[in-house]
Amino acid sequence: MSKQGILLINLGSPDSTDVGDVRRYLRQFLMDGKVLDAPYPIRFCVVHFAILPSRPKASAEAYKKIWQPEGSPLVISSRKICEAMAERFPEVAVELSMRYQNPSIESAIEKLKEQGVTSVAVVPLFPHYAMSSYESAVERVKVVAKKLSPAMKLNVVQPYYDDPDYIEALVDRSAEYLSQDYDQLLFSFHGIPERHLKVSDPSDCHCMASADCCSGDHPSHATCYRAQCFKTMQAFVEKAGIPEEKYSYSFQSRLGREPWLKPYTDHVIEQMPGKGIKKLLVICPVFISDCLETIEEIGMRAKEDFEKAGGDSLQLIPCLNEHPRWLDALETITKRHLVE
Repeated sequence: MSKQGILLINLGSPDSTDVGDVRRYLRQFLMDGKVLDAPYPIRFCVVHFAILPSRPKASAEAYKKIWQPEGSPLVISSRKICEAMAERFPEVAVELSMRYQNPSIESAIEKLKEQGVTSVAVVPLFPHYAMSSYESAVERVKVVAKKLSPAMKLNVVQPYYDDPDYIEALVDRSAEYLSQDYDQLLFSFHGIPERHLKVSDPSDCHCMASADCCSGDHPSHATCYRAQCFKTMQAFVEKAGIPEEKYSYSFQSRLGREPWLKPYTDHVIEQMPGKGIKKLLVICPVFISDCLETIEEIGMRAKEDFEKAGGDSLQLIPCLNEHPRWLDALETITKRHLVE
């Protein structure tokens, strides 16, 4: 009989707010060919000559605004999720890894190997498929496992963007905020280049080919980030009973000059007060754990921009983090992928 294991994987964070640590994190992140998918020579030049000379200092200042005594909020939350899963699966080896920086995938695979694990449920803490997050993390796990423990069997959890338990957890997490008076609920999804949708389209002809390409069901949606975001939003509003005029969507955190998924969150938020939206709720469903993109980008910068534009209040709905209903959902999702 095989020894079972669970490997949780999240995006990662700098080890500290020191500029050097932030630079190392950004270098590893941005040199990933699934994040910046330009040919290596071009990617190297862009990262090392256009981004790294200045961005680490600015990013370090942003991280300082959200850093906790125990470290990065994303890593802290991920560790707590890992501890909770270990309690729920006492007979299973549970380890946490980050796609970038620490705890590394290599260290997690080594720990599982040392415990005699031969069958692993790989649980990406990314509900939606994107080549720059879900695919990058899963492929890296496969490469590392093949190198360090070739006999280890991996059973990867597929994107769970519309899983009823995940949706119920999101709604439950948001309930206290939705019960308050608000004008609009904005679903702010992390942005990706429009080109990534086409690269990930197995048909090579569906994604971005028409205005309604994300509607209905299509085989390409299995790897279409935008379609999956829309399905999350639709499932959420149906479960929560939110009328159509009370919600909207946008995409945040774009980088560079090429077209990213639209509309852009910063543009949408600045325009809302002029349309009579004074009390705004923002939810970021693609993030399991609160991080720089939620706490600082939305909870601080976007809030300031919204109020400067004439809005009264912008309230960020916290991520699932270690919410009990989410832990229940994660347990259920993981159980399906534990193989003897």
